[in-house]
Amino acid sequence: MLMSTDPFRDLDRIAQQVFGTPTRPAAMTMDAWRDGDTFEVEFDLPGISPDSINLDVERNVVTVKAERPALDKDLEMLAAERPRGVFSRQLVLGENLDTENIEASYDTGVLRLRIPVAERAKPRKIEITSTDTDRQALDA
Repeated sequence: MLMSTDPFRDLDRIAQQVFGTPTRPAAMTMDAWRDGDTFEVEFDLPGISPDSINLDVERNVVTVKAERPALDKDLEMLAAERPRGVFSRQLVLGENLDTENIEASYDTGVLRLRIPVAERAKPRKIEITSTDTDRQALDA
């Protein structure tokens, strides 16, 4: 089977995935899962200073931004594979999550968000009341 490739197109595609573009910064990898009544999300941000991480919530959208500063231009680089600059990722959360009580922690290059399920979205038992009290059977 004969396949044609355009090495410049492939190189451009790879460069966009690694370094991003001005309109779409490089991807911030994440894992997300549910653990009981909490959603957990982890973002890989190795080498990022905790001071350069911004976490914003607007309605049901969580935005994570982080920056890895550029290296000194006077350095003679032998390899430069780690992306630098601003990284950004947005998560659109469902209405059933409590965005008022998001917890965030950053440890060993991993940003972890804990997002609780809103009380109104949790299953609850509804009590049934009756106006009938002590009905007696009628004898015919």
